Amino acid sequence: MQTKKGQSIEDDSMQMIEDEVGIHGYNEKEWPIVRRIIHSTADFDFADKNKIIFHKDAIQRGMNALKNGCSIVVDVNGVIGGLNKQNLKDFKNKIVCNISNPEIMELAEKEEKTRSQVSMRISKSDIDGGIVAIGNAPTALQEVIQMVKEGIIKPALIIGIPVGFICAAESKEQLSKLEDAPFITNLGRKGGSSSASAIINAIFKLIREELAS
Repeated sequence: MQTKKGQSIEDDSMQMIEDEVGIHGYNEKEWPIVRRIIHSTADFDFADKNKIIFHKDAIQRGMNALKNGCSIVVDVNGVIGGLNKQNLKDFKNKIVCNISNPEIMELAEKEEKTRSQVSMRISKSDIDGGIVAIGNAPTALQEVIQMVKEGIIKPALIIGIPVGFICAAESKEQLSKLEDAPFITNLGRKGGSSSASAIINAIFKLIREELAS
């Protein structure tokens, strides 16, 4: 829960974003998500309509899944740090992050994969029907895409917004062309754990507004 002072600062920040961006091309559900990403990164490049890509079913599927207590699988602990814990408590969502699992390194070496790839593969039961949020590891996103193509998982939503230079832009390009699962992604190298958690927090806020209406 926010203090009154904290909420005041957040409200003022959101208004500054509104004032600086002005007219944009996002719809009424997309914009609160994009605005939250800008708030978490102070990067106004995300306001460009061509930067954030929403699958047509992404937001509604994400809202339905979170509201029903789905698991949230993340690639790194940094995503967890940015999540609003009250939301997780109220909607009973389990957070799964296997990157530090002692078995991961051994399996990764044996299979000649990254730890991020293996951590996604062993989390498949939680990803199936759940939400996977990737903000750091492009190879994790590529593994999730591959599992979808193999028919192993059907996630409610893939949030793929890894930051970086090697395969980051390429992995998001692949996700933007995926037909078998709803996704939210962006073009280019930018992204990060704070952006991934911001998207989830924004979807939770949409849920609360819907329930209050």
